[in-house]
Amino acid sequence: MARRVITLDEKIRTAETAVAAAKAKYDSALDELEKLVTKKKQLDDKKVLEAYHSGNKTADEIVTFIQSAHKSEE
Repeated sequence: MARRVITLDEKIRTAETAVAAAKAKYDSALDELEKLVTKKKQLDDKKVLEAYHSGNKTADEIVTFIQSAHKSEE
């Protein structure tokens, strides 16, 4: 039984197909990640806003607190 020789061009086409499939999968995963991160940020924003509305602090007091906490981390 004779073995079929795979040409360099065939190997290149196979590699190109594999790369295209991997890129499509990567792009899809990246889109999903971006959607999830955006959703998490929206939920965080909503949580902070709800806490602000239910609390007794002013916006200026909250901003000052956040900025002071940020400076102490540095």
